[in-house]
Amino acid sequence: MNVLVLGAGVIGVTAAYELAGAGHDVTVVDRQPAPALETSYANAGEVSPGYSAPWAGPGVPLKAIKWLAMHHRPLVIRPHVDMAFVAWVLAMLRNCTSARYAINKTRMVRLAEYSRDCLRALRASTGIAYDERMQGTLQLFRMQKQFDGSASDIAVLRESGVAFELLDRAGCIRHEPALVNVRDKFVGGLLLPGDETGDCFKFTQRLAALAVERGVAFRFGTTIDGIVRNGALVDGVATDGGTLTADAYLVALGSYSPLLLQPIGIRIPVYPVKGYSITVPIVDAAGAPESTVMDETHKVAVTRLGDRIRVGGTAELAGYTLKLHEARRKTLSHVVSDLFPKGGDVSRAEFWCGLRPMTPDGTPVIGATPIANLFLATGHGTLGWTMAAGTGRVMADVISGRAAGIDLSGLTVARYAGAVR
Repeated sequence: MNVLVLGAGVIGVTAAYELAGAGHDVTVVDRQPAPALETSYANAGEVSPGYSAPWAGPGVPLKAIKWLAMHHRPLVIRPHVDMAFVAWVLAMLRNCTSARYAINKTRMVRLAEYSRDCLRALRASTGIAYDERMQGTLQLFRMQKQFDGSASDIAVLRESGVAFELLDRAGCIRHEPALVNVRDKFVGGLLLPGDETGDCFKFTQRLAALAVERGVAFRFGTTIDGIVRNGALVDGVATDGGTLTADAYLVALGSYSPLLLQPIGIRIPVYPVKGYSITVPIVDAAGAPESTVMDETHKVAVTRLGDRIRVGGTAELAGYTLKLHEARRKTLSHVVSDLFPKGGDVSRAEFWCGLRPMTPDGTPVIGATPIANLFLATGHGTLGWTMAAGTGRVMADVISGRAAGIDLSGLTVARYAGAVR
């Protein structure tokens, strides 16, 4: 079967690789000149099944108000007129209950755990290298109330069978020795030892090369103008290089997916949430993190990637703009300098931003649609890297007509009433 994959980020490339392995003829289309040059380029570097949780949860609306008042705030809302944004926020607020949080987190962990296993298998079968480390994520609590409030997350982790360890200050330092220099700045942490780290950009570029060896064709520098629907089927995809046709079509365009889908009658509540990162060269390895430290106060992840430190965070709601704001750089620089003052040279940091495709319930939209030959893999939010390998395997199974390796209930577009017309 001929399959056309729209998008060459980590989700699209991983799906293309798996589809080719299932025996399909695969073409990937992307407007960029190479893979992983948008949201997959410089994310926080975490492969974190244990940290997979929806942003919508009990107490979040009140927390959001407090975050907006912080000097180094993790949430930024820039005024703009956008009804999609209003609808997305209202839907997110409806998910801010204990019951919905537990359901959504369970769905997310299901895919994330499966994806972690698929990534391990992929690494074993290909030998792919991407500055990977398997030393877990440490969620660092600066305040006692954060430490005490971790009980609800721990309950879901325990129910989902995710390994964890609640650490006091000394335990955190044993796991991340460089924190001894700032031991007065935190009270404890939650260690998720099954989590991994790695450079998503390196991974995607190298997997794309392996996909080419499997016969995948990449059409870079090609702008996608729209999907051509003919009743119950898609007939093709209009591009600036002509109409491309296939037997099956996979939309993996991240935040831009809903813009392409709405004209053909599919409405998915995916909205762009801008995230920022800095990439800092390490100057003192002993003063740098060993893996990932997630600063719970600022919602910023500090990750070791080879000879660099990747610092990622901030949720900025501003539509599709990619404007870099210096205040966000200052927040990221503050966190890494505060926790790892000897580790890196922030004066030489690369500053970047990307648009995370967020759903109001936090769960991605993957699998089939009511249009028989159209499939979706989008809405992964901050967890595209975490969920990529599993999503790619799921999409290869679904498009091939095989049973997926996990239960897809609650993960498809079917959970949104009125999504298709």
